Amino acid sequence: MSIQPLLETMDKLQEAHEALLELAKGKTQVLVSNDIDQLNMIVNRENKWVRAIAEANQQRIQIIGSYLISRGYNPNPKITVNDLIKVIFNAQEKQALSQAQQLLLTTIKELKECNIINQQLIEQSLSFINYSIDLVLGAPEDDVVYQNPHQQANGPKRLGVFDTKA
Repeated sequence: MSIQPLLETMDKLQEAHEALLELAKGKTQVLVSNDIDQLNMIVNRENKWVRAIAEANQQRIQIIGSYLISRGYNPNPKITVNDLIKVIFNAQEKQALSQAQQLLLTTIKELKECNIINQQLIEQSLSFINYSIDLVLGAPEDDVVYQNPHQQANGPKRLGVFDTKA
């Protein structure tokens, strides 16, 4: 059995991860410009690519299992591409699979870095929103550590700029 189906699946995974990387880079710009509609569109597209990655990954596991059976090994769904490279004896196949793996790992690393930046931008936005709310409504009074559950809880009292009872 050839590893060609596995290389095709690796190409699908690479394509999907590259698409996610482009979306992540676009998301960074959208987060900076605070365009919520565009952000929703990007998130929907990301979900489609994530589903495609999950399908391709299942296909990869099946192909690796079939390859192992054809070589007389017991199939194991936890076998990685790196483990499979150690089993392959054909130098060309080993090199092709190794290159596909390295390319995919590089793309995944870049995607992770971009997602970390996006996560930091989102956290900064949320911090700014919370700060703005606290400025307008006042910080909640958290002096009470324990309150009898039978007493009526009024919720956190805020001393803010606006009179919310008016």
